[in-house]
Amino acid sequence: MGKPTGFIEIARKKSPTRPIEERIHDWSEVYLPYPETTLRDQAARCMDCGIPFCHTGCPLGNLIPDWNDLVYRDRWKAAIDRLHATNNFPEFTGRLCPAPCEGACVLGINNDPVTIKGVEVSIIDRAFDEGWVTAHPPEGRTGRRIAVVGSGPAGLAAAEQLNRGGHTVTVFERANRIGGLLRYGIPEFKLEKRILNRRLDLMIAEGVMFRVNANIGVDVPIEQLRVEFDAIVLAGGSTRPRDLPVPGRELAGIHFAMDYLTLQNQRNEGDEVEVISAKNKHVIIIGGGDTGADCLGTAHRQGALSVHQLELLPQPPEERATSNPWPLWPNIFRTSPAHEEGGERLYSIATEKFAGDANGRVTRLHANKVEMATSGGRLEFKPVPDSAHELKADLVLLAMGFVGPERNGMLEKLGVRMTDRGNVWRDERWMTSVPGVFTAGDMQRGQSLIVWAIAEGRSAARGVDEYLMGRSDLPAPLQ
Repeated sequence: MGKPTGFIEIARKKSPTRPIEERIHDWSEVYLPYPETTLRDQAARCMDCGIPFCHTGCPLGNLIPDWNDLVYRDRWKAAIDRLHATNNFPEFTGRLCPAPCEGACVLGINNDPVTIKGVEVSIIDRAFDEGWVTAHPPEGRTGRRIAVVGSGPAGLAAAEQLNRGGHTVTVFERANRIGGLLRYGIPEFKLEKRILNRRLDLMIAEGVMFRVNANIGVDVPIEQLRVEFDAIVLAGGSTRPRDLPVPGRELAGIHFAMDYLTLQNQRNEGDEVEVISAKNKHVIIIGGGDTGADCLGTAHRQGALSVHQLELLPQPPEERATSNPWPLWPNIFRTSPAHEEGGERLYSIATEKFAGDANGRVTRLHANKVEMATSGGRLEFKPVPDSAHELKADLVLLAMGFVGPERNGMLEKLGVRMTDRGNVWRDERWMTSVPGVFTAGDMQRGQSLIVWAIAEGRSAARGVDEYLMGRSDLPAPLQ
């Protein structure tokens, strides 16, 4: 490495952010670029560890020590070449991935890990600024046509890889714009859509075709795809939200998180839609994950009076527990920029019921504190005696995750086999039970991370290429 003692001499620094009092009044990105000298110092902390466990933490197999060293040596163009060798969209992962690579960083055994994610996004942003990222259409075409259903990270990664292999690729998206959850699930303050559009423009210049307002199996017959295309990749995601079946669930003012986020993103795109507004309301978010934090930041920007975010599980510890050793993902207490902006997080809370007014609108949430217990090998949450309480609730957002892909329409008409967990089954070649139909991302894995979606899109592309051509030179991290 360029500076073998860097991890001893230099402390980890968080990515700089815009002032809270400024950013909560707009939808622009929260994070600011690292000063270049600071970034080089952060890259210098990447130690000569011998076995880079960050590789095992990253599903893409990113060459992290390589590009950390190149940034330290001021060799930025070589760094973007290394980064793009394994990752189609580092501008997305560098902003949205929770960085399992950092959890596996060897330095993290007894120190703060390297700021891998910050270095990653700095490399790609500089590469775009310098004009190093350009369209590279394939030199020739194979004559094979492939349909990719779903334009989230898995679908886009599969499409880009297959296009690079010379196949003619069309991506189908049922929404009115391309991007899937990148477009309508992730708030603008985490991913400005100009970043997404920039990459899509490159893919179009390389020959990838996109069709919007195309709901396969509903307004586009699945038989049409089977006739027109040599292979199909299903990358529609895990889109059925987990519900909360408690008394009062039917009251107005209780919404799924993705409905809430999508409408605001559509408004930010210029669509004339009526958003679900938190303005002057007491907001409760049920679910303590990233989607809940996205709702929190959105509620701040809409002008909520108060926001409580409820989590069924106990508050994680500040540092790793003995049962959670390195290099496992550290289950520790984390604070996102949205949490820094306000609101209150409440842990070990179970919702008992909702109460409403005479007009049928929610006004209060009734809850209990709970304790985790194991009974017969199963985890249970038992109410704490005398812990019943209530919270004001003018708007309730359910951000409790997703339970699998939608079965009506495309999957039902294709007749693909499903797993016991309700996801699309696949074999080792990423093919479903229907010959010539492949799958990748959350649709077959279940709700997961963007980095897994991209990795699986790349792997499915290789499977399609081998199926059509008998062999494949496309790289794939998961084989």
